[in-house]
Amino acid sequence: MKKSLWFILSVLVITSCSSNSTSQMNVFETSASGSLYAEKKDFQKSEQHSIVSIDTKNRKQTIIGFGGAFTEATAHNINLLSPENRSEIIEAYFGDDGAAYSLTRTHMNSCDFSVTNYSYTPVEGDTLLEHFTIDPDRADILPMIKDAQGVSKEGFKIFGSPWSAAPWMKDNNNYVGGKLKKEYYDTWALFFSKYVDAFRAEGVDIWGFTVENEPHGNGNNWESMHYSPEEMTDFVVNHLGPHLEADGKGDLIIMGYDQNRQGVPEWADVMYRDDTTKRHYNDLAEH
Repeated sequence: MKKSLWFILSVLVITSCSSNSTSQMNVFETSASGSLYAEKKDFQKSEQHSIVSIDTKNRKQTIIGFGGAFTEATAHNINLLSPENRSEIIEAYFGDDGAAYSLTRTHMNSCDFSVTNYSYTPVEGDTLLEHFTIDPDRADILPMIKDAQGVSKEGFKIFGSPWSAAPWMKDNNNYVGGKLKKEYYDTWALFFSKYVDAFRAEGVDIWGFTVENEPHGNGNNWESMHYSPEEMTDFVVNHLGPHLEADGKGDLIIMGYDQNRQGVPEWADVMYRDDTTKRHYNDLAEH
């Protein structure tokens, strides 16, 4: 973190709704210099002001939505609350009087926000995924998603992101680090299709995917699976994209990369290098 990095969290409290209303703004600062949610009260008037003008008639891009993630850890902890408190949280994020999230994602297999390591493909060597199951999600994640669907008036899109394939598909036989073995590229593409079918059977439609959360890895701290730009594009163009199309799921969104912004140029150059790769990638994700 740069030493100059800081942010202000401000809360605006309207004390009256009349034409002569006054307002009070409380400003809190957290900074690298040591402030931690410290309330700031001393401000000096400046003669330099910034003016922001928004031309609502000149549209340059489309915003699909705003939101957050469904994770097992979150869902598990919410399940420990009373029904009243649980409902209050769901309403706060998905209700019309709350944030009304419109775009969400969830993890495919376990992630760093899971209670345990788990995979939907627990049987080693099951290349046709005959034993594929989303049972690990039934206790916490699926109930939370369904509750959110129940209070969301406009609905929300949901996409999946894998952190890691099952260890038996990887060159290091581990949830953490390593790469997907090339002999399992077709099996891993089938995994995405099976996931869509399984969630659809539960009343949850999947809008799309990121191919991999953090393909550079995460310092071997939790579930991960590494790709280079060329490896991911090979998987998408020759396996995932064609498999989804063959299964009648060609309308699903496929987003590549999905890591920090400093890697965007090199990944974009490979993802969009020609018409074939452009056809299978819908977007590039970064966080």
